[in-house]
Amino acid sequence: MRVSHLFGNTLRENPSEAELPSHRLALRAGLIRPIAQGIYALLPVGWRVMRRIEAIIRQEMDAIGGQELLMPMVQPAELWQASGRYQAPSPGPALARFQDRAGRPLVLGMTHEEVITELARQEIRSYRQLPCLVYQIQTKFRDEPRARGGLLRVREFLMKDAYSLDADPAGMAAAYERVFAAYQRIFQRCGLEALPVEAASGMMGGQVSHEFMFLNENGEDTLLRCPACGLAANAEGARIGLGPAQREAELPLERVATPGRETIQAVAEFLQVSPRQTVKAVFFQRGEGGPLVFAVIRGDLEVNTAKLSTALGGAELVPAEEAALREAGLVPGYASPVGVRGVMVVADESVLASSNLVGGANEVGYHLRNVNVPRDFQPDLVADIALARGGDPCPRCGAPMETARAIEVGHIFQLGTKYAEAMGATYLNEAGQAAPLWMGCYGIGVGRLMACLMEQHHDEYGLVWPPAVAPYDVHLVSLTRPGTPIEAAAEQLYQDLQGAGVAVLYDDRPERAGVKFNDADLIGAPVRLTLGDRAYAEGAIECKLRWERETTRLPLAPLGELVARIREASQG
Repeated sequence: MRVSHLFGNTLRENPSEAELPSHRLALRAGLIRPIAQGIYALLPVGWRVMRRIEAIIRQEMDAIGGQELLMPMVQPAELWQASGRYQAPSPGPALARFQDRAGRPLVLGMTHEEVITELARQEIRSYRQLPCLVYQIQTKFRDEPRARGGLLRVREFLMKDAYSLDADPAGMAAAYERVFAAYQRIFQRCGLEALPVEAASGMMGGQVSHEFMFLNENGEDTLLRCPACGLAANAEGARIGLGPAQREAELPLERVATPGRETIQAVAEFLQVSPRQTVKAVFFQRGEGGPLVFAVIRGDLEVNTAKLSTALGGAELVPAEEAALREAGLVPGYASPVGVRGVMVVADESVLASSNLVGGANEVGYHLRNVNVPRDFQPDLVADIALARGGDPCPRCGAPMETARAIEVGHIFQLGTKYAEAMGATYLNEAGQAAPLWMGCYGIGVGRLMACLMEQHHDEYGLVWPPAVAPYDVHLVSLTRPGTPIEAAAEQLYQDLQGAGVAVLYDDRPERAGVKFNDADLIGAPVRLTLGDRAYAEGAIECKLRWERETTRLPLAPLGELVARIREASQG
């Protein structure tokens, strides 16, 4: 491609609306242009990077038996109604809904679990057709309220999503491990340092889930990492090491006066106990005006709303109104699960691992000593609902965990039979009986992966693309006047390199050397070749690797040797 004909211009100045390096560089290098909030056009140079990332993804997915297909972006709402997600709190308003001219409800696909389950229901008949792995690279739309950072958080985006179909949990787990390994190879080949971490399943459902995270100070996710054993997890789903239960002999329940003490800290100081020896009461409602949820957790911990929502099947939770508490007979500041009726009580695992705790008495100015589960109250649900924080003990080895910011670039799930059971996707097993399919789901945000590569691979001058995903192998610069033998030599070299399979961006503009070199650094191809008067006179061409400051000279001929040296140089 000739720079003089390239659709898309480089920019000299940093765009004022771009705060992150990847956003600034994508705009300045002419990779993307904004069309609306969170919606971008990929210009030719940016699209070439995306296509090279896609090629790596396809190679690795095909290598583990993946079959590529294409599912529609526009989906009938009835599929989402059948799965139960159409009116669920999550995805909620992020799912774009509309009607066709006949009034039939439709959605813009933000994910494709419903569609693949419907296709599996139609196509899979027998266990002999299993296992099966299919994938696509397709446009998605999520009505994201917080679009930011260029391609890092957008409303319309390109995603690789894959789905495994198996006959049993063991098959699903085996498929999960194969895709997990393929993802590691994909990120490694692209040149991205992606860390796999344990994650919450969220609206997708399922029990086992991992995210692939790129550590970056601009990330919106918080990770908990153990420096001792290497365990890493998203804070939304990270567990806390509670250690073995150390329950003491249960003491009699005792009502004690605690005048004016309405907080955990105040009660603990007044009764001369540690906050660990108290019970904290946190109240939510399932949506505005909805039923109460009474969350009970050890006093030194905080409730993780995302975990609690997941434990309740994805319920939308909002802080409870005081009027709702009083109507249920609960006294703010002195609330207790002991004796409560008609309210769902969810207890964190920490409460069961403790004994003789201090909790509210549902009476102003009083608390209860020696509250024990299940003697004094029986929770409706016991789950891990604790928010993990820096300094909390690692659940694997007990060492203090550290926090880090990160960007999610991939997410994989073991879905189990959630969608198959909801939508009737079954197969006939060896006994001739109908059984639900066991499914896995696997996603990579292709545009976000590209943005993370720009975050990782840049310097003060511009982008420094890893050779495997660079838009061009070579940036050829001609430093001469039109009509000279050197221009003719540069033109011939451009044609010959292309004929040899080298992707070349040829800067044929009548611009100053500094302008051309700055644009070459900004766009970030691995190799810059410069043909000028002095080098040409000596039968040579100047070669500079993008990540180095010094130039070297290579023989201009023969071509085969030059191409071999270019490819060797571009690999570092």
